[in-house]
Amino acid sequence: QVQLVESGGGLVQPGGSLKLSCAVSGFTKIDYGFGWFRQAPGKEREGVSCISGNDDSTYYVDSVKGRFTISRDNAKNTVYLQMNNLKPEDTAVYYCATAFCWGAVIPRDSWGQGTQVIVSS
Repeated sequence: QVQLVESGGGLVQPGGSLKLSCAVSGFTKIDYGFGWFRQAPGKEREGVSCISGNDDSTYYVDSVKGRFTISRDNAKNTVYLQMNNLKPEDTAVYYCATAFCWGAVIPRDSWGQGTQVIVSS
């Protein structure tokens, strides 16, 4: 059974950084596509970034371009989201999920439990 477990969330001041991790288990091959989504209170879920399974191509929503970086370490079965220059509007629960990465983040069928990110002074 596929399991995705996020970690690394927390409280950070505006301009600060956090690195989210998504530990993946239950796959026979890690070279699957993965995405990061977020949902703020009262807002719809938003696809933030993804990395493809075949060529590691990436996608970022405009609001995070230049600030967030998605990466993967196949040896550690982990997907990361490095978040720099965080803004209060980045506050949300962040979720890792299996995803298609085709010019947008298209979720598949496996989700983590989420990790809270709060950006506040």
